[in-house]
Amino acid sequence: MVKSSLLYGSETWRLTENNKRRVEATEMDALRRSSRISRKEEIGNLTIRQQTGLEETIIIEIEQNQLTWYGHVQRMAEGILPKIALKWIPKQKRARGRPKKNWMEGIRKAMNERNLNEGQWEDRKQWSLGVGQRRKIFETDIYIYIYIHFCLKHVSTGRFSDRLMGLFVTRSSNQHNFSAH
Repeated sequence: MVKSSLLYGSETWRLTENNKRRVEATEMDALRRSSRISRKEEIGNLTIRQQTGLEETIIIEIEQNQLTWYGHVQRMAEGILPKIALKWIPKQKRARGRPKKNWMEGIRKAMNERNLNEGQWEDRKQWSLGVGQRRKIFETDIYIYIYIHFCLKHVSTGRFSDRLMGLFVTRSSNQHNFSAH
């Protein structure tokens, strides 16, 4: 639930270094809270990532979402509003100084890191393989495992209702079966 709320609309974000730092800090806060590890315990972020089984940061997933959206929009017909907005260039003069990094520059950088070329989005399966969508299955399973582990702790202490636990286990096992195919 936290991850989906955090990533809502991330396809359209302009990822500056400041934004990346904030998102990563929020992700680490969620991981620490779900693992019940306080900052006072002085356990490093890398150690927590290893304990939870997450090696990649959430920034990778945001870039994957952006590339998926970019490929989706590029496959659209020419007159569709999202494609028009993607190609729009403002006519006004830029302000003095170094231009701000725009969304398209972030997309080009992510494409270069994954060795994706212009036009590859036409083949949807090849594009999703290049973007790295296959890795999401394992990350989803890890988050489900962390959440179930967290819920089981609360069940054992009597702070989590059996009805809610049954509901969650049913949903997560259905998702697990779905992602395994």
